[in-house]
Amino acid sequence: MVIRVFIASSSGFVAIKKKQQDVVRFLEANKIEFEEVDITMSEEQRQWMYKNIPPEKKPAQGNPLPPQIFNGDRYCGDYDSFFESKESNTVFSFLGLKSRLASTAEP
Repeated sequence: MVIRVFIASSSGFVAIKKKQQDVVRFLEANKIEFEEVDITMSEEQRQWMYKNIPPEKKPAQGNPLPPQIFNGDRYCGDYDSFFESKESNTVFSFLGLKSRLASTAEP
């Protein structure tokens, strides 16, 4: 399974762009394999994202905003959930991955 980060490349909201960049930079820095899925370029991908976010995780009004994170077809969470996991050092668990701390430790 690959981590998929649903983004909006043409978002006019600076806050959304910063959140997307934060997720992508973290994944790159930690050498976590991922795929960016641009929902502004594919209506099919946008609809897939909306359909696969659990109802209890959707906002009361409107559509969920990017970034939204999946591991394959399994929903991991939005930026706020990602940020909380980052702050508590539980990102690998949040993403449904095994921690690589033991294998990446320097001798």
